[in-house]
Amino acid sequence: MSPTQAAGPRLVLATHNAGKLRELRELLRDQVPGLDVDTQVVDAAAVGGPDVAETGVTFAENSLLKARAVAQATGLVAIADDSGLAVDVLGGAPGIFSARWSGGHGDDQANLDLLLAQLSDIPDAHRGAAFVCAAALAQPGHGAETPTVVQYGQLAGTLLREPRGAGGFGYDPILQPTGETRSCAELSAAEKNAISHRGQAFRALLPAIVEALAQD
Repeated sequence: MSPTQAAGPRLVLATHNAGKLRELRELLRDQVPGLDVDTQVVDAAAVGGPDVAETGVTFAENSLLKARAVAQATGLVAIADDSGLAVDVLGGAPGIFSARWSGGHGDDQANLDLLLAQLSDIPDAHRGAAFVCAAALAQPGHGAETPTVVQYGQLAGTLLREPRGAGGFGYDPILQPTGETRSCAELSAAEKNAISHRGQAFRALLPAIVEALAQD
């Protein structure tokens, strides 16, 4: 790889969510030889990548859709995740609709408020839930045969009755992981990354990331 190549983006996260990019950079820090996560790991917006519609019906389908589209559009190794909250008493919902549970896309507060209202009469013993993530990698330049890998992660816990903590994003303030006394939003970034569904999935994807970047 030439110095010019090394200086530019090498890995693109197929998202326009700044919170996800921050998490990914910390998860990959010092994990991939020669990769400067602060300059070479970027989001789709930074390299003109598309904001891909999540038209799949599973987390894996959506993550693959995004990774493939961004890899082909940018010519970079792309990774994507689709993740959400699966509530036991709701049969796994919001699931793939987590980011738009209240109707609009990405309104974290509205989504959280609606879910809490829907579960207001559910006793504590039945407030089990889990964050679920499917993370995908796609390599560019292979057309319909783009090489892909998918890995999964899950963080089980209990839904609180009101938000706690100012960290994280999404439903983090209302999920208390099993064995914890704090919500995900009360954990430090390092603590959350160590146990999170997204952390698990991306760590499982790490060997594929290392291999793909060694080929670019």
